[in-house]
Amino acid sequence: MGRRGPKSVVEQLLTLPIRRAKAYNHASSPAPDPTEPPGHLSEASQAWWAAVLSEYDLQQHQLQTLQAAAEAWDRKEEARKALAEHGLTFEDDKGMIRSRPEVAIERDSRTAHVRCVRELNLHVEPPSGTGMLHR
Repeated sequence: MGRRGPKSVVEQLLTLPIRRAKAYNHASSPAPDPTEPPGHLSEASQAWWAAVLSEYDLQQHQLQTLQAAAEAWDRKEEARKALAEHGLTFEDDKGMIRSRPEVAIERDSRTAHVRCVRELNLHVEPPSGTGMLHR
């Protein structure tokens, strides 16, 4: 005999009908060329992608890490440009000086980029045109 009263969220979820997703037709869409950089990357990151692939033979899972590294670099650069325009801090509605969110975005994206490059064991320069000094 069932429990009296309203059903719990879990019980409600278990009684929902299951919808099956349609099978993906691989024949209808051609696979993208894995050596081509994704179109959403900046020109500098696309050039960096090409430079990395000209020096290294990467496997599919490494290409995904390379894409993550390039995306993190682009995100870092976007945050850096916003910080150059707006400054590092802002005054909130209570008059307190706060750090802009772009500071954390830049830091976290830089860290993500460095980790991806380290994971790939790459020894190449980061995307050009970013104002970094190379020795």
